[in-house]
Amino acid sequence: MAIDFHCNLFTPEAIERHWYGQPEMYRLIKWWKMEERVKGVTVDDFVAMMDAAGLEKALIPAIRMMSYQKKTMVWDITEEEVHAAVSRHPDRLVGLCGFNPLQKLDSVRNVERAVKDYGFKGVYIHTYGFGIPLDHRLYYPLYAKCVELGIPVSMQVGHSAEHMPNELGRPIHLDNIALDFPELKLIGAHTGWPWTEEMISLAWKHENVYLGIDAHNPKYLEPTLVHFMKTRGQNKVIYGTNYPAITHAESIASIRNELGLTEKVADKILRGNAARVYGL
Repeated sequence: MAIDFHCNLFTPEAIERHWYGQPEMYRLIKWWKMEERVKGVTVDDFVAMMDAAGLEKALIPAIRMMSYQKKTMVWDITEEEVHAAVSRHPDRLVGLCGFNPLQKLDSVRNVERAVKDYGFKGVYIHTYGFGIPLDHRLYYPLYAKCVELGIPVSMQVGHSAEHMPNELGRPIHLDNIALDFPELKLIGAHTGWPWTEEMISLAWKHENVYLGIDAHNPKYLEPTLVHFMKTRGQNKVIYGTNYPAITHAESIASIRNELGLTEKVADKILRGNAARVYGL
């Protein structure tokens, strides 16, 4: 069985409002030819899909994503929305908090509430539209609170498929965070591409930094990343999909059968590493 550390909220209401209801996101649906994949399903139907694909748990983030051009929220998926889905199958679905750095301590308090009241297991950051890098001082109160709560932080790194400046998500920004917060578990999501080797170097350098392979079909991963997965990075790489960008059945089968990984290493990447990092 596998654990997906980043699976977008999939309900019909969320798909309609946050994908089709936002021009910037609808552009991505057309660009990625995702019309057939971006179809909302009920929570029960999604869990049935998990069963068929061999997915044990899916971590679902609340997301605060701002438009860089318009400075309005593109996605504002709340913790309450995520909790409503998670509460139907709490043994299979896990909630992650969102974060808005411009709301400062109010957003930090919101994270603490979701962890303590809803049992959420981590935080997800999408910084590009806010116009600030991941190691900016506005994020540091969040990082300190996550150390206190004992939860990891995942963040998109690498390029942004949305029309937002890529530089803000350079993986190298995690270097300062890892140095300043050595107790904080950090996951650089989306592989860090096109700076994948930069992300690999940080996952190798820092005990508390991990690399997420979500949003990329495993069969197209860079050879250097696959080599890292097979060798010294087998305990530092975490499976995810960024669903519906990538489907579970295809990606799990690809990791098990197409990358040349041993069964032991595939098990670590598909399940063991995420279970350890998130305490599942």
